[in-house]
Amino acid sequence: MLEILEKREVAPNIHEMIIHAPDVAAKAQPGQFVIVMAEEIGERIPLTIADYDAKKGTVTLVLMKVGLTSTKLSRMNEGDSLYALIGPLGHASETGNLGTVVLVAGGVGTAPVYPIAKLLHEQGNKVITIQGSRTKDLLFWVDRLEAVSDEHIVTTDDGTFGRKAMVTEPLKEVLEREPVACVWVIGPAIMMKFCALTTKPFGVKTMASLNTIMIDGTGMCGGCRCTVGGETKFTCCDGPEFDAHQIDWDSVMKRQRIYRCEEQCSMDRYVAQAGLGK
Repeated sequence: MLEILEKREVAPNIHEMIIHAPDVAAKAQPGQFVIVMAEEIGERIPLTIADYDAKKGTVTLVLMKVGLTSTKLSRMNEGDSLYALIGPLGHASETGNLGTVVLVAGGVGTAPVYPIAKLLHEQGNKVITIQGSRTKDLLFWVDRLEAVSDEHIVTTDDGTFGRKAMVTEPLKEVLEREPVACVWVIGPAIMMKFCALTTKPFGVKTMASLNTIMIDGTGMCGGCRCTVGGETKFTCCDGPEFDAHQIDWDSVMKRQRIYRCEEQCSMDRYVAQAGLGK
């Protein structure tokens, strides 16, 4: 039983769920993801593992309500059970005692950044985290990220919390002031693209975690393909982390929009059938 043990809305339309999934929790590592199904008849969606506890047998997921399946998941409550939760999938983040590392989290990217930052902190690295959001209301897990960071910088586009800036500004400042062994960036594709452009002149290794269209999560469907270093890669089995300087970002963003019309039609139909207000 993949029971939802705890659920809370951490920000408007952003939900945190703690799921009883002992088999997944026993093998989960930072950077990996799961495929989730809310019901038997429905799509599969990938969600990065935000936290896990092998002793308790739990996996923490964070999702933003944006489409049909995420809406269905957001309407589930404590005591309900998911139809399926498959994983852990993908390669774990390559960490170690590296020195000074920077992790940039944009929006919901805060959730998958957290376990990577936590592990790097435990491994003795100097961990600098940069957490960005459009506005204060959309920030979450600020205290959790700060707790595993030697330095924690918060930015908002509108200046309602922390520093009024894009995440690329403090990222550049950190790179200018001290040597950095590696940078991780997780968030909207456009944000990751510009973070990669910021780090490239410094020659700093930069890893980005892609959230692509995905069906089976095992390399069979090919829906998650992306171009990295001029070669076709599959996010599910080759990633989800890739060298951010080698990713064809324009292709990634184009593929993310490919089913936008169909997604909207499915959402409109569900809203009408369920009698929900948009």
